[in-house]
Amino acid sequence: MQLNAEDYAAIWLTLKLASVTTVLLMLLCTPLAWWLAHTRSRWRGPIGAVVALPLVLPPTVIGFYLLVTMGPNGPIGQFTQAIGIGNLPFTFAGLVIGSLIYSMPFTVQPLQRAFEALGTRPMEAAASLGASPLDRFLTVAVPLARPGFITAAVLTFAHTVGEFGVVLMLGGNIPGVTRVVSVQIYDHVEAMEYGHAHLLAAGMVVFSFIVLLALNWLQPKAERRA
Repeated sequence: MQLNAEDYAAIWLTLKLASVTTVLLMLLCTPLAWWLAHTRSRWRGPIGAVVALPLVLPPTVIGFYLLVTMGPNGPIGQFTQAIGIGNLPFTFAGLVIGSLIYSMPFTVQPLQRAFEALGTRPMEAAASLGASPLDRFLTVAVPLARPGFITAAVLTFAHTVGEFGVVLMLGGNIPGVTRVVSVQIYDHVEAMEYGHAHLLAAGMVVFSFIVLLALNWLQPKAERRA
């Protein structure tokens, strides 16, 4: 039993989705995590709760409301149609948006904990030497929070690879466009092609184990360098 062309296409699409999602979330969530770690605003609690919602909500609920919101009758869907983008559901761009929302806690929370662990003394010391806020963040906070960045990137990538409910609701099952590995496994099981399903599922198990092993191996190294 070997993987077929559709299996390889699903693997490639999954890796592409996870890579794009991880890069975008690392860029978008770093300032958000910094703000959550240091702000005293009364909005800190509500915003933190919104960020963490995907941890407790069923993926199908998130996928459903994203589908409604980005559909032709939803506010985002009407906006994207008005500017000429068209409808986002059942496209790769729609999958990216769904993955950004669903995987956001796995980026924000490790970064937030890393920034909180820094304390204020390193930043105050850098400020006393005349460093600007941006310089202090880039040359002091980011290097010291390196373990958090590693954890956030690895967890975000792995979590996106394992998505099912959100991508199925929002992207459907279009070969080469929205059919990721988890959906491909589901298709094989429905067709009673258990051999193909086993190959992909076993690959996911091995991948998850390697990710966790790498995270446990890299984390102490990063902490020693920090």
